[in-house]
Amino acid sequence: MEKRDPFMYFKTSPEIIRLAVMMYVRFPLSLRNVEDLLHERGIDVSHESVRFWWNRFGPKFASEIRRCRIQRMRAWSNWQWHLDEVFVKINGETHYMWRAVDHEGEVLDAFVSKRRDRKAALKFLRKLMKRYGRPEHVVTDKLRSYGAAMKEIGNADRQMTGRWLNNRAENSHQPFRRRERAMTRFRRMRSLQKFASVHASVHNLFNSERSLYSRSNFKLNRATALAEWRGLCMT
Repeated sequence: MEKRDPFMYFKTSPEIIRLAVMMYVRFPLSLRNVEDLLHERGIDVSHESVRFWWNRFGPKFASEIRRCRIQRMRAWSNWQWHLDEVFVKINGETHYMWRAVDHEGEVLDAFVSKRRDRKAALKFLRKLMKRYGRPEHVVTDKLRSYGAAMKEIGNADRQMTGRWLNNRAENSHQPFRRRERAMTRFRRMRSLQKFASVHASVHNLFNSERSLYSRSNFKLNRATALAEWRGLCMT
C-alpha cells in the first residue's frame, strides 16, 4: 500500500516546512523570530503558519526519528539509565517533568505529571521498559518514589544513587530549560508533554557532542543529521 504524502494539501514546499519546524524546535526561538529569519531568506510566511506547521508535523517528525533510532539503540541503550525530574510551572501550578537518558546522554523519554509520587514514577518506568526493555543499572537521585517504584517492578537491586552519579540526567534538562524561557512557559499540560517529546527527539538527532570529536568528524555528523532530517516523511 502506497504511503500517503503528509504534505499533499499544502501550498508551501516540504523543504520550507521542515526548515521552519527545525528552527523552532531545535533553537531557543519564538514563532516571530522564526518568521523574521525566514523572511531574511526570502521566505514570506506568518508566525501563525509556523505554529500550525510545528503542531501538525512536529509529532510526525519526532515519531519517525524515534522509530529509526530505537531500532539502532535497542542493542546498547539498556546498560545504564539516568532518571531525574524538574519542576515546571503551568499557569502558576507546579508540575513535574520526568526525563530518562542513557549512559551516552541520549534522551530516552520525557513524561509530565502533576505529582512525583510512587504512582507517577511507576508509570514512567513501565513506559520506558515497554519501549526499551529492562536496563542493567538505573541511576536516580534520593527521591523515595524511585525506590518504591523499583521495588514494585523488581528492579530494586539495580538502582544506584550518589551525589554526582546523576549529573548526566541533570545536564540533559538544560536545552529544554533554554527553550522553555524562549516560549515564556506553557499554558497546558498536554502542550508541555507534546513539546517535550518532540524536542527530545530533535535534540537527539542533532546532538553531536562537538567537544568529543575532531572538527572533521563533527562536520560529518552534522551533515548526516541534516540529511536525515531532510528525508523525514518522504514518500
